[in-house]
Amino acid sequence: MLSMTPEFIAIWIAWLMAGGSPGPATMGVAGTAMSEGRRPALAFALGILAGSASWGIAAVIGLSAVMLANVWVFEILRYAGAAYLGWLALKVAKRAMDADATAPAGTPFKGSFGALFVKGAAVHITNPKAILSWASIYAIVAPADATPSTLFGYFGALFAGSILIFIGYAFLFSSPAIVRGYRRASRVFDLAFAGFFGFAAFKILTAKLET
Repeated sequence: MLSMTPEFIAIWIAWLMAGGSPGPATMGVAGTAMSEGRRPALAFALGILAGSASWGIAAVIGLSAVMLANVWVFEILRYAGAAYLGWLALKVAKRAMDADATAPAGTPFKGSFGALFVKGAAVHITNPKAILSWASIYAIVAPADATPSTLFGYFGALFAGSILIFIGYAFLFSSPAIVRGYRRASRVFDLAFAGFFGFAAFKILTAKLET
């Protein structure tokens, strides 16, 4: 059974803070919400949650051990993820430097509901550090004799926190007041977003697996 100890609650709050910090997923949801509206942002957020759930469940059933034993799987995902994030960084930086830009909000993703869902999932699935994060958090919170039901209980609690973060971003940044505030400093935010994407790509490229 899942034990909601004070220690686990503290770790859950830390999980929320880490998930809500600026990164490719949160900035993607924020930018899409501000530029395209709440429904597209929700589609993108749901895709991110699906990607996160895939890694979280994979960590429960032991895929993390497979990846650690087969470094080439990690390497393929690592370079694919870095290339994708690097492309996003260049795209946003170009827009920020465009003197004729009409100040579009954030880092928007466009497309149909289904396409946005897939793009959101790609942000998480192409980031191999996601599964390492899930595996690490399980190692911290779960006892050595944890059963599958206990591990899935931890997954449910942590995933609920992720839902709060990403769905919350979709609602918050689709607020007209937030959009107005963003548009007054859009170039600064775009440069910051480009930096976040570029830094994430760099961190993925330089990530090392510990053996």
